[in-house]
Amino acid sequence: MKLSKMSKDELELYSYTDLAAMILKEEKKSLTTPEIFKKICKLLEMTDDEYASKIGDFYTSLTTDKTFILLEDGTWDLRDKHSVKINLEDDTEDEEDLAETEDELDDELDDMASEDMHDMDDDSDIDDPDLDDAVDMEDEDLTIIDEEELD
Repeated sequence: MKLSKMSKDELELYSYTDLAAMILKEEKKSLTTPEIFKKICKLLEMTDDEYASKIGDFYTSLTTDKTFILLEDGTWDLRDKHSVKINLEDDTEDEEDLAETEDELDDELDDMASEDMHDMDDDSDIDDPDLDDAVDMEDEDLTIIDEEELD
């Protein structure tokens, strides 16, 4: 049903964003924020003061509602009428930068002497008496028991 054929009471049951979506469907073209809100105010018989006090909130509603899309020319339209273009060039550059960083790290690791790599894994520099005792106990106090011996 066309909005112009609906009563004011029926129209008041809808939110401003619902009315905006209906207006954009009926108009079949994109409109600016003031154009859409003036049509809503006319339908709801709102005063100029009401228009002025509520247009800011209406704009916020349009920007947060995923139903609408703001076009480059500053007009609003329904999102489902538009496709999203994905720019793969930026992603490719990021992947290239990441690959270069990985290559640089690989080169640095290759350049490290094998001695340096061994030192990185060596835990003998740790001076912790509790750990030393645990290592000594490991060798002396451990015995392997078969399951039969546990019974």
